[in-house]
Amino acid sequence: MILGEINQASGITTTLDDLFRRAGVRHSDAPALVDAPNRQTFTDHAPRTLNYAQADHAISVFAARLRSFGLPTDAVVALQLPNTVDSIVAFLGILRAGMIAAPLPLLWRRRDMVDALGRVGAKAIVTCARAAGVPHADIAMHTAAALFPIRHIFGFGSGLPDGIVPIDDVFAPGGVGGSAMPARPDSAAAHLAAVTFDIDVQGINPVARNHIEIISGALAVLLESGITPDSHLLSTIPASNFAGLALTLGPWLLSGGTLQLHHGFDPVTFAAQCGTAEFSMLALPAPIIPAAAAAGLLRSDQCTLAGLWRDPERASLAKSFSHAGCIVDVSSFGETGFVAARRTEQGKPASVPHGVISAPHGAIGAMTVIETACSKAGTLMLRGPMVASAVFPPTASHGRAADQAGYVDTGFACRLDKQTQTLAITGPPQGIVGIGGYRLRQSDIDICVEKAAADAAVVPLPDRMLGHRLAGTAQDKKAVASALDAQGANALISSAFRQRTGADAA
Repeated sequence: MILGEINQASGITTTLDDLFRRAGVRHSDAPALVDAPNRQTFTDHAPRTLNYAQADHAISVFAARLRSFGLPTDAVVALQLPNTVDSIVAFLGILRAGMIAAPLPLLWRRRDMVDALGRVGAKAIVTCARAAGVPHADIAMHTAAALFPIRHIFGFGSGLPDGIVPIDDVFAPGGVGGSAMPARPDSAAAHLAAVTFDIDVQGINPVARNHIEIISGALAVLLESGITPDSHLLSTIPASNFAGLALTLGPWLLSGGTLQLHHGFDPVTFAAQCGTAEFSMLALPAPIIPAAAAAGLLRSDQCTLAGLWRDPERASLAKSFSHAGCIVDVSSFGETGFVAARRTEQGKPASVPHGVISAPHGAIGAMTVIETACSKAGTLMLRGPMVASAVFPPTASHGRAADQAGYVDTGFACRLDKQTQTLAITGPPQGIVGIGGYRLRQSDIDICVEKAAADAAVVPLPDRMLGHRLAGTAQDKKAVASALDAQGANALISSAFRQRTGADAA
């Protein structure tokens, strides 16, 4: 595999597609991508299982399809898909076509999508007919109607509206067709691969990353976790943002093994998947690890648990928890970057070091993955090979660019302990509400609710698992929820006015 090459190299020169192709050459018949067995309960089509040869074929067909519609090199193509094989094939297909992928959170609706895709000049959207009962194809159509540059919508699933190009046939055997993407004259690894979207007090900020930055983030997780070549990985974290790319897509490509995907969190399905193979790593939200272990869901006792903290200020409050394998806490600071560290011997998440952070921590010849600092305003600053340092697009007047020393301010409040040279993360960016990994501006919530009904109000409440949840009050909650849906507001806002069922609460 490529791990040795990257660790020994002075810089990363390979692309994400290069990583996939090299793994496919080594063992084309080995399983590459596996859907969750309950796929048909939340989206169309039976669960897919692809070996490397089949995945390579699907990626090439998808890339050729994009090129055949006249989409130019470096066109921004948005994706809004559940955590399935389709999402990985589409992401890599966009890159193989010479374009830039822009994955979107699944709970975004028309309002957020129009704002985000308008900022980056997206030319196309890849979506699905439905996900968990939500008609995402219809949402994509309404989004495209509001944005003139979006001329094409591609969709997986059945019953797609007229005007959406069906693409399930990319998984069928047959010829590829289309023209090959010409080689880039400059460094392909340094070229933009993806745009993800951060939320701060300014609103939605596009963050563009090249292959080097994405692979650097994946290496931080892989090296700290001790993942070996040809590993089996199971991830509940969708590749819809930087943390998802680094926790799900990247380690799989670097190890060249098998990636099983899990959408949402269904305990029965997750337990069944854990029993199908000896996994090297399970990636899941950190707050649910103790409960999942207590329920007997973590059947691979010796594997690494990669726990994602979307609200890193909560990591210090975690109770001690030990595991027969190891736990690597990944503290994500929006779309700026993250810190991955093994738990202490006491079973507590480790403090964030101040200064240079290498992986594996404490090992001879460890690779520098990120560097931290505390700003004069008391906020966490990051720099390093995984940190995107420029605004996107380059002409944008919004976003956080790097300072003269190369640091990007995350906006997270922190406090430096000079004696231990560690940083305590004390709060999220001002004006931001975090709900299970999604970030919302309090001002956006207030505007949407006020527009829906004069008597409606919503407040964020602490939640043990989600960080926060929204609770809405109104004389007619059902009418407010419908009005918010009509606005195209984020699903988390409208759900605050719906009756929570047992399934929703879970």
